[in-house]
Amino acid sequence: MSNSMKITAGQTSTRTLTDLIRAMDGKRAATITYVDGKGEESVRTIEIHNILTTSKGGIVVRAMCRTRGEMRTFTLEQIKAYTVHRMRFVLSVPEEKVAEVAPLAHFVFTPEQMIDIELERDYPAPKLKLAA
Repeated sequence: MSNSMKITAGQTSTRTLTDLIRAMDGKRAATITYVDGKGEESVRTIEIHNILTTSKGGIVVRAMCRTRGEMRTFTLEQIKAYTVHRMRFVLSVPEEKVAEVAPLAHFVFTPEQMIDIELERDYPAPKLKLAA
């Protein structure tokens, strides 16, 4: 493990998210320091399989945890430091979790396209009934 973890408070959330997406895309493990719901700090090595946004605009990281050997959910706000490793994924996603971590087929080239996709997901257009 690298002896230099990136502290999220020292960089923008965009930079943190970019690094985590690169880890996911490259199937590289990441070690994170995070604070759980009880306020306790923990260090885990994870394999990120999906990064999602919530309806309230939060960012959620779905990853296999090497310590627990199971799928875990982390919010970007919980992650206080991270290191992306050269080591590849080694854990298999359990069958029942495959659908929830399947990558989405959205490719965007501008911020406007990303906003359109997010708005459509959160506020889908009503389905119109066609006259027969």
